[in-house]
Amino acid sequence: MPERSFISIAEQVAERLQGEICRGRWSGVMPGRNQLAKELGINFKTVEIALRQLERDGLLVSQGAGRGRRIVLSSEGATVRPLRVAILLSEPPDRHLEYVVELQYELIKAGHTPVFAPKTLTALGFEVKRVARLVGQTRADAWVVAGGSREVLEWFVANSVPAFALFGHRRDLPIAGTGPEKLPALIAATRALIDLGHHRIVLIVRRIHRLPQPGAGAKVFLSTMEAGGICTGDYNLPDWEETREGFQACLTALFRVTPPTAMIIEEAVLFTAAQQFLARRRIRVPEDVSLISTDPDPNYAWCVPSIAHMRWDSRPVARHIVRWAANVSRGREDVKQSFVADEYVPGGTVGPRVKSVSRNSGPSK
Repeated sequence: MPERSFISIAEQVAERLQGEICRGRWSGVMPGRNQLAKELGINFKTVEIALRQLERDGLLVSQGAGRGRRIVLSSEGATVRPLRVAILLSEPPDRHLEYVVELQYELIKAGHTPVFAPKTLTALGFEVKRVARLVGQTRADAWVVAGGSREVLEWFVANSVPAFALFGHRRDLPIAGTGPEKLPALIAATRALIDLGHHRIVLIVRRIHRLPQPGAGAKVFLSTMEAGGICTGDYNLPDWEETREGFQACLTALFRVTPPTAMIIEEAVLFTAAQQFLARRRIRVPEDVSLISTDPDPNYAWCVPSIAHMRWDSRPVARHIVRWAANVSRGREDVKQSFVADEYVPGGTVGPRVKSVSRNSGPSK
């Protein structure tokens, strides 16, 4: 797996300076670049790049050549204050994901207190009334909602609860949000499978991405299949109950008569569960079926064969949420949405289609 690029020295300096500013070390005017360079023991040019980054983030304002940058810590008399930020996850295992851990670290570094909501969206059944009850019973100044459905995110907007949509159905809603732009990577992955001769390709995604209508990712997957001359239907986008038993039942049904020759599986946790399912039935990867994960996972670096997956950089995601939290703490409205570039990373779990033999019905074409 290609190495992940490291954060630059200037970015590290910008994050450190931002943390010191939010903690109140400086007020009014920022020390000059030469003074900061001497204190940090680095080149003044690097400090200058970091200060310009903080200008772009709205934390500093230039006052012209030879004058210190003004620190922006108030808006209409409201000062920056630490926030208690509740993180509403999709399901419990998500708290151990790399980007969630990184988000916690960045919020703490900025002076805020991140806490996990006592229940997840899956446990609440994505039911708006239950989400509303949870929000009312949880002490928090702002919310980060991971993988929220359209209805859930609309409730946060309608009730003016400061909320940030991490992934989820946030398009065209007046709510701050970010996440990977997966459509180009999904198209690349689907085309790669078609080019290798695969026709029975299945996309396994969460309910919110397929019901009541297929989401953007599901639509682009189906349209890419059809552009490749492949007829599509429910087989390619199966419905399943979002429980461990429901996922196992879905896989069992898929491999009962006409097994897929390739599967694209949402989330690393579901990908791992599918691998275990196949291994238990002695279905080989990629000889019998090719697998692609729609998300990165640090564990993939240890896998042989290497895992075909989609990769995105979580650092801009965490930085965007921290900037949003700073605006919320100042009383500023912030509904900016951004997307992080995603890419398809080929791996050893993908191979050419071969004639497979159904466990129940003999050879299949």
